[in-house]
Amino acid sequence: MNNKGLWVSPTEFVNFADAKHDKLLSRHIATRDRSSSGAFGSANLPNPDPILKAQGKDITVYRDLRSSALVGGNIRRRKASVLALERGIKRGNAPVKVERFVRDWMLDLDLDRIIRELLDAPLFGYQPVELMWQPVGGYLMPSDLLGKPAEWFFYDKENQLRFRSQDGGQEGELCDPQRFIVARQDATYANPYGFPDLSMCFWPAMFMKGGLKFWVQFTEKYGSPWVIGKHPRGATDAETDLLLDSLEAMVQDAVAAIPDDSSIEIKEASGKAGSATVYRELLEYCRSEINVAMLGQNQTTEKESNRASAEAGAEVTKDIRDGDAGIVATAINAVIRRIVDINFGEHVVAPVYELWEQEEIDKVLAERDKSLSESGVKFTPQYFKRTYNLQDGDIVETAPADTGPAFAEPTLKPILDQVALDQVIDSLSAEQLQEQSEKLVAPVLEALQRGRSDSEALGLLAEVYPQMDDQSLQQTLARLLFIADTWGRLSASADRED
Repeated sequence: MNNKGLWVSPTEFVNFADAKHDKLLSRHIATRDRSSSGAFGSANLPNPDPILKAQGKDITVYRDLRSSALVGGNIRRRKASVLALERGIKRGNAPVKVERFVRDWMLDLDLDRIIRELLDAPLFGYQPVELMWQPVGGYLMPSDLLGKPAEWFFYDKENQLRFRSQDGGQEGELCDPQRFIVARQDATYANPYGFPDLSMCFWPAMFMKGGLKFWVQFTEKYGSPWVIGKHPRGATDAETDLLLDSLEAMVQDAVAAIPDDSSIEIKEASGKAGSATVYRELLEYCRSEINVAMLGQNQTTEKESNRASAEAGAEVTKDIRDGDAGIVATAINAVIRRIVDINFGEHVVAPVYELWEQEEIDKVLAERDKSLSESGVKFTPQYFKRTYNLQDGDIVETAPADTGPAFAEPTLKPILDQVALDQVIDSLSAEQLQEQSEKLVAPVLEALQRGRSDSEALGLLAEVYPQMDDQSLQQTLARLLFIADTWGRLSASADRED
């Protein structure tokens, strides 16, 4: 067969020559409906998380873990590390109008709250966010981004988000992509729910809770000495109860009243230190597992760690922080993309929202640049942006002051021929140059001395040269400056020869 193509199904073959006109190549072949596993009978796609499947519950069980001091503290630490990053809009190739529109829109948002809600995605795997649209002038933009409980939503067999509404039945209510975005961590086709980090903390948190309970019971039992009371064999139950009440009061208040024919023996709990160590090791192990799951490291939280291991652990935490920041940026950029599509068109480039860590300024480099600037070196705005991680708008770029064509060196150079200039200078003596300059400069100096203000001085100059226009005046002043400069150079040369 000379024709080349591709089988898109057991009975359908598409030639490569016709591929561009055929939509069959974009269809899914391996789908849940066509799968023979038989595990997708209903429209509801269950969350494949093994903890939730074993417990037969939703992600509400993970929310209960936040009451743990260790888990809750680590969650706050992760969110705080992302909130501490620098953030902003970068225009890129987007039009200036679009970039300003998006920037103005974000000024009205409570970004700290929105970022905190989006950061629930790495904890629970996914975090739906509802967009509250409102018209503003001739545009349409979200007035707020609200994170909704993830357990209210599920995915169907087509990996579409659905809301568990009361009137939606088992199939739920299909969520409009223009109204909802979903922040997810490590989501795939097989698992659109993403991977929740709290699933790694479930069993360590449970064991830690149970171990602490047993440790408290152990401490109550063996932490204090045993008080043993002895009564005569013929003692009645009432006498025995009275003795027990006296011993209980003795343990609590250190005093007791007992019959004279009874005796008390105090025994210290010995040989149980090893049993207490077992509980301590269990709790430390669970603590370590939770720290590794939430922070990626455990060096910075254990007293046995040294500085080198703590710094290595901080690098791992930095990677996790950057991953969380990427989830936030992806979700917000999805919202920006929808805003640009609705208000400006689908083919318009959208600006990008980014989060980054502010680099520490190199003090040695800053001192060097300061010394060079004080010495007269001029740095470009591009250099400062590149070296000190500045953004557009941080530096006010001012054009150099225009001194006018009469006083600018580039204006003189095209007029004066260098060869002829050298010949004239060589033919003139210092006395002649001084005489010419005094004749030309004296009226000007007199007019400047008489003038009490800038405007008055200019008027007097016009009276000194009544027949000259502005161009002639500029040329004369330029010649005066040239003569003065040349005279100064000759005088300095004569002084060096003397």
